[in-house]
Amino acid sequence: MSKSLELKNWANIKVYDLTIPIGVQTPPWPTYEPLQVKYFKRLAPNGANGQLLTHSNHVGTHLDGPIHFCGHGGDIASLPLKDFLVGPGVVVDIKDIAEDYGIYTPEDLEARADIRDGDILIINTGYHRYGWNEPEADEVRYMVKHPGPTREFATWALKRKIKWIGVDCGSADHPMNTKIREWMPVQARQADAHLKKKYGKGLDDFFPEEDYQVMHIALFPSNLIHAECVAGDIDLVSGKRVTIGCFPWRFVGGESCISRIVAFAEE
Repeated sequence: MSKSLELKNWANIKVYDLTIPIGVQTPPWPTYEPLQVKYFKRLAPNGANGQLLTHSNHVGTHLDGPIHFCGHGGDIASLPLKDFLVGPGVVVDIKDIAEDYGIYTPEDLEARADIRDGDILIINTGYHRYGWNEPEADEVRYMVKHPGPTREFATWALKRKIKWIGVDCGSADHPMNTKIREWMPVQARQADAHLKKKYGKGLDDFFPEEDYQVMHIALFPSNLIHAECVAGDIDLVSGKRVTIGCFPWRFVGGESCISRIVAFAEE
């Protein structure tokens, strides 16, 4: 009886893939090693195809592990599946306010979805449409110009006991609160001018030195980590409460890992 009940319930479950395709054209986070693939054996004469892969952990849809930014943090293998990597969550759609170099706040998210303490939180900025495989592909916009949060958001995420966060762009941090600010001075000046015009405050005000990469440095010691470059069916589940699962390798010593992220919803 339990088996047929399980099968009956599963028939009503829709599975949404929130992962981008990965291949040699998939851009890694700036300066990281891209995916490289070569065949070391072929059907003729070896009787099977075999490939050798070289890549960083930060290409395609991937999960940043605690040890990525925290010396005493756990590795990817230490992250439990139940009630952490897999669990209840919500996909919040902020495309209506997302803009190049923009700032989003906890209030912006809470106004658009039913966010509960302990959730897995996926943020749809809409910038996945600039991903490498999309019709509007724009690597600079995807990695360098996407919106992001400030320390206020990091503090809120800890208070709400968010399990982990996923974003549909290059980083969970604002790009101008990363090394990109130094690497891309033209875009940094654009961002500073935009913020000053809109808010009367510039990059130094929003992102002082002590807040550098706050979504990584302030949160990872508390095991509040995040996945980056989420996409796929994200628009189909935006605004919905779903069960979310992130499936990295059981990677001993891994600081981060390429992952498959899915949402399960009862239809």
